[in-house]
Amino acid sequence: MAESIPPSWRDALEPVLAAKESRKLGGWLKAQEAAGTPIYPPRGQRLRALELTPLDQVKVVILGQDPYHGPGQAHGLSFSVPEGVKVPPSLVNIYKELADDCGTAVPDHGNLEGWARQGVLLLNNALTVEAGKAGSHQGMGWDAITDAAVAAVAAREEPSVFILWGSHAQKKARNIPELKADGRHLVISSPHPSPLSAYRGFFGSKPFSRANTFLEEQGRGSIDWSAL
Repeated sequence: MAESIPPSWRDALEPVLAAKESRKLGGWLKAQEAAGTPIYPPRGQRLRALELTPLDQVKVVILGQDPYHGPGQAHGLSFSVPEGVKVPPSLVNIYKELADDCGTAVPDHGNLEGWARQGVLLLNNALTVEAGKAGSHQGMGWDAITDAAVAAVAAREEPSVFILWGSHAQKKARNIPELKADGRHLVISSPHPSPLSAYRGFFGSKPFSRANTFLEEQGRGSIDWSAL
């Protein structure tokens, strides 16, 4: 992958990265780039979620599907875009729900690094995508790596919150025994915030206040969702 695994994640991820499937993914990505195929996010940003949110500091996991596939959008965090880039429709709806849920003013940018630095792991299922081709790197080997990251959070004794928006995230979580019903973690599931599905139950689901209530009850503090 030509990426350096952040220290706090190495024990959890190095075994899967040494597997044949992961080595094949790394070789395939290099070949794609050598052939001139534009891939997002660029090298150095693909593990940004793990860099900003060390394993021992994770309080909340928000799972996305794959990076944005437009120029300049993807920077390694699910649902997030760098400042100066137009806020994508799904994130617009996330901000609407946040404002309704917590009374938070809607930010004028889409950079969610402020959440990541507080312990919100913003992890996509696939960590790369070909320019202009949504979902193009799904099934290429990222699943095992990101499954291992989610499983590492779920295996800890500290209770955490897993926010699962849409069937893709919910399916991923079903592979992890610790996220079954009546476990020590809080699992919040709802439709995806996409304009195609947000009105089917995403709006009104109150994931942000529910997450904080749980974290406070568990003595883990809370997330300042307005700190962006």
